[in-house]
Amino acid sequence: MEYIKTLKNSQDYINTELEYGAHHCRTIPVVLTRGEGVYVYDVEGKRYYDFLSGYSSVNQGHCHPKILNVLINQAKTLAACSRAFYSSTLGICERYLCQTFGYDKVLMMNSGAEANETAYKLCRKWGYEVKKIPENMAKIIVCKNNFAGRTIACISCSNYINCTKNFGPFVPNFIKVEYNNAEALENELKDFNVCAFIVEPVQGEAGVIIPSNTYFKKVQELCKKYNVLFVADEVQTALGRTGNLLSLQRYNVKPDITLLGKALSGGFYPISAILANNNIMLLLKPGEHGSTYGGNPLAAAIAIEAVDVIIKEKLCEKSEKLGKIFLNALRVYLQKSQIIKDIRGLGLMCAIEFKKEFTNMWNLCLKLKENGLVTMYVHERTIRLTPPLCITQEQLDECVQIILKTVRHFDNNVPEYANSCKPVLQN
Repeated sequence: MEYIKTLKNSQDYINTELEYGAHHCRTIPVVLTRGEGVYVYDVEGKRYYDFLSGYSSVNQGHCHPKILNVLINQAKTLAACSRAFYSSTLGICERYLCQTFGYDKVLMMNSGAEANETAYKLCRKWGYEVKKIPENMAKIIVCKNNFAGRTIACISCSNYINCTKNFGPFVPNFIKVEYNNAEALENELKDFNVCAFIVEPVQGEAGVIIPSNTYFKKVQELCKKYNVLFVADEVQTALGRTGNLLSLQRYNVKPDITLLGKALSGGFYPISAILANNNIMLLLKPGEHGSTYGGNPLAAAIAIEAVDVIIKEKLCEKSEKLGKIFLNALRVYLQKSQIIKDIRGLGLMCAIEFKKEFTNMWNLCLKLKENGLVTMYVHERTIRLTPPLCITQEQLDECVQIILKTVRHFDNNVPEYANSCKPVLQN
């Protein structure tokens, strides 16, 4: 297109977005044009480590060649196919996902928000038809500070003012409890009209909030005790991000329903999935739910390869190992900082939380970008550190130095750290 020739630099691209696009995001001023593995490149050719990974959509790394080849080959034959017809790829994908994750059935959708929306409907239907909750009385328990998406139902679950202000009225009967508080959960589960509890294994958008090691065992016990569906929103935490194929495998629990998304596509295409057994999934009858693109041939082919790459390249094991090394390095390097409150993580889903007195989060992200690493802050005081899982130990060592250099720039009250540039990433 001819007009592209008039765009000479990053600011030209930014100005074009500002003129013609909605202003609904706060966006770091970097214009990315290419990605490969753990790196992204801007239009001037500068290379950055990607420590947001499309909110964990590219766990396999940018433009993974195996997934790309599957996408190209499938796109050449049949890309779209309404569920009014069968396709030669969907059943194969469904069988692969069910056998891999240990469920009877899977329902393919597109976005993580759609996966959550599907779960809300499925849980309510189970509540009315199986638990025998009175009509229109079903309730779903969610956790405060969760993030499920920005549809009306998803923000009805939210307590964040920027998600909810001036978007009401909201969907009723979502009950909010404190995360990692089994006692608060049980108090609400005593209500017979509760049909489900939906929870993230790690609260990513809240700043990588990690529960106690006993929380999910207790959640599973309580949901069984009160005959309530236990639903895990693994859209962001699954497929190696926290060190397991499913994050809740760490705690040896299996939810009634598991939601997948993001890395299920390898970053190429919106794909999500709802996993459940026959006693739940078969409650949905023809015409009661659907999606034009959900389960299309292109998505089905991509999803198989995206999960296969995670397994065959041992990215779960890599995330578990390097996550521990990464956290230890950050804690060693930054232990003297006067502006950091906490450093936490699970696998390669990590975060640095800054003290409330530190108000330069935007400038911190800009400085990280200047130093060669891109990410974004959440909830005013926390930066999320989630690189592609294909990152090497040597690359991670370099990233620790970038983070250290950046924090030191703002940590003016702390003397120079002794031997601070000596690598500490050791097995």
